[in-house]
Amino acid sequence: MADLTRADVDHLAHLARIDLSDAELDRMVGELGVILTSVATVQQAPTEGMTAMSHPLPLVNVTRLDEVRPSLTPQEALSGAPEVDEQRFSVPRILDQD
Repeated sequence: MADLTRADVDHLAHLARIDLSDAELDRMVGELGVILTSVATVQQAPTEGMTAMSHPLPLVNVTRLDEVRPSLTPQEALSGAPEVDEQRFSVPRILDQD
């Protein structure tokens, strides 16, 4: 296990603005110690010749071409609107201007 003291955990909790009880501090010494030991083990993995990557799987851009397609005219789109103002939907004001 990592050499982590109760004072270290208390200091980390203070930096993170986390209020831990005495029992929680005692428990966290062991839990954080296990985490730090696990990280140290992973850091020992041989990485020579390996290239860093941001994702484990290749990313593919899923955008489509920007093509003009048939769509509604402004008049057709606004045909069911209760109120229209300058080719836009008109809705009641819900916020007051200050």
